[in-house]
Amino acid sequence: MTSVIHDIGYRHYDGPRLGRAYAVRSLFTHNLRAAYGLGRPAKAKIMPFLLFTIMLLPAAISVAITALASSLGSGQPVNLIRYSAYAVYLQPLIAIFLAAQAPVLASRDLRFHVTPLYFSRPLSRLDYVLAKYGALTTALFILLGTPVTILFIGALATKQKHLGTHTLDWAGAVVGCLMFALVLAAIGLVVAAFTPRRGFGVTAVMAVYLISTAAVGSIQGIAETQTKFGVARWAGMFTPFNLVDDVQVWALGAKSSSPEPPPSGLGGPVFALVCVAVVVGGLAILYQRFRRAGAQ
Repeated sequence: MTSVIHDIGYRHYDGPRLGRAYAVRSLFTHNLRAAYGLGRPAKAKIMPFLLFTIMLLPAAISVAITALASSLGSGQPVNLIRYSAYAVYLQPLIAIFLAAQAPVLASRDLRFHVTPLYFSRPLSRLDYVLAKYGALTTALFILLGTPVTILFIGALATKQKHLGTHTLDWAGAVVGCLMFALVLAAIGLVVAAFTPRRGFGVTAVMAVYLISTAAVGSIQGIAETQTKFGVARWAGMFTPFNLVDDVQVWALGAKSSSPEPPPSGLGGPVFALVCVAVVVGGLAILYQRFRRAGAQ
């Protein structure tokens, strides 16, 4: 049997080497686009853009009603939805978005065993985790911050009184949106990263949200009937939306939108530390999870 060597034109690459920073930026951009289904088939865009549109509707309706009342000169003040309360009021939609899109970022690479390919480049495990986490955080921040900004633009357009107060409230709410995004992204990615199946990831993230919300609500209801209001307030720590809302109340001076306000005294600092622990702990768990996956 005669062997033949074919020259198929392989050549050494002499072009620019863009390095680690470029790889991290590219991974971040790719995952941010994936969170909204961009660059993927049309059916992948339906859920994120449908939820994004529904998130905008209450803000648009609130602005429209306020503008109509102002134009008619009814004399009755019509207030916009409170900026800091928007995420708490629409938390089921946010939870669905998180459950639908966190597995897109965390589970697909595990399912198709492509993490070793990422780590064969000048990309560390920590770079990989931070790019994924940053992408989901940014996607959530866009989802939360856009309707809040529409409310603020509506306040400017309808010439609401005390625009200085509106500006401060809007700025505080934007910071609150960032806190919600940071905490929720950490929780969603950690839960989704432990299954390579997207369907299981969606179910697991929703289960964490529903179980924590139902359990905390039950504990608070029982505590209130027994006049143990301190227990009811501390219980809010164990559901993410109450947790972050209570930090908003303590750190940003927002009005409480949760069933119970944060505990007085050390409650605010403790809740803030829990938020930090959730983010840092979530990143540490993701690092270990993808480090093991990359070694397979």
